[in-house]
Amino acid sequence: MKTVLASRTIKILDGVTVEIKARKIVVNGPRGELVREFSHVNMDIAKVGKDGSHIRLDLWFATRKQLATVRTICSHIDNMMVGVTRGFLYKMRFVYSHFPINVAIRANTVEIRNFLGEKRVRSVDLCDGVSFVRSADVKDQIELTGNDLSMVSLTAAKIQQATNIRKKDLRKFLDGIYVSQKGAIAEE
Repeated sequence: MKTVLASRTIKILDGVTVEIKARKIVVNGPRGELVREFSHVNMDIAKVGKDGSHIRLDLWFATRKQLATVRTICSHIDNMMVGVTRGFLYKMRFVYSHFPINVAIRANTVEIRNFLGEKRVRSVDLCDGVSFVRSADVKDQIELTGNDLSMVSLTAAKIQQATNIRKKDLRKFLDGIYVSQKGAIAEE
């Protein structure tokens, strides 16, 4: 059965400007600009309200699977607005039992050395707009920051998957680099 109309509105945050043209959304804020295209979903996206303070998403005659995209796209737009105002921060900790993991950044690549005592150097490319910092106050911790949540989380996932352990008992060999904290950067 199809739902006649599924509609949802989002409030545009203060200090953020949003431009919508042909399902391409450009969000500008104090931290920069994010662009995302939703042309793969057949829905109406428009600014509404007297001063254009809200965004309305309308999906007509949708099946159950298509209805799920309305909330998903709302979340993406919300994350874009939070990204250009506050930004996102992922903290990752090194876990090792014997061989200390050595992580360094070279140009735009994170290099992981001495993982499980191996000589092989594992390298992970940073995604666009993601910055990498070694935490000064906490031992064995790195911080990934950026405006685009999908890029920051993708970089964290790549780093974690680079230290996957194969052909060993995963209950015993827990070494790796894992996400310990994630979310928007706290406002001062």
